[in-house]
Amino acid sequence: MSKYFSDLIQTRRTIRQYDRRPIARQTLDDLVNAARLAPSAANLQPLEFLVVDEDNLCRSVLAHLKWAAYISPEGGPKPGHEPAAYIVVLVNTDIREKMYEYDIGAAQMSMILAAWSEGIASCWVMSVDKAALTPLLGLPKNMKVDSVLALGYPAEQSVAEEYKDSVKYWKDESGLFHVPKKKLDKVVHYNKY
Repeated sequence: MSKYFSDLIQTRRTIRQYDRRPIARQTLDDLVNAARLAPSAANLQPLEFLVVDEDNLCRSVLAHLKWAAYISPEGGPKPGHEPAAYIVVLVNTDIREKMYEYDIGAAQMSMILAAWSEGIASCWVMSVDKAALTPLLGLPKNMKVDSVLALGYPAEQSVAEEYKDSVKYWKDESGLFHVPKKKLDKVVHYNKY
């Protein structure tokens, strides 16, 4: 693995506080393109993507997301530090009604890494009021909201640290996010368990 790609993976952390610089439409298109090219089971490609970058609509989307349950309500974006854009991941149920979750994981990770390669932080939000977002975004009946990728230039820092006795992430008194991760030798197995 190249050092650049390894560094990209190792430094990527979920960020929930952003500065409000807009993200260029070309960059947002590049992120969706990364998702579009991700693996898809049986190559059915049931995913579509709705980009939200209009300020008032971003505020409306924010109201229908829940953030960082372990440290709620401190985990969500504070006023003035909201995401600059969102990519709403949609499933076209005319193509696939179940077993699309693998496609979503691959698409989200492609967008997350592509964003970070441009210095754009992200938070994959799965706690979404889908019933509220559907009419807000004008979605037809065959389009199902799965999750939302919040995007923006980072206004906080997050570090991975060695897992000890809990998976719960936490924020210290300086506002630094700490995210426990299991060590490689605890999760890798060769040939037999």
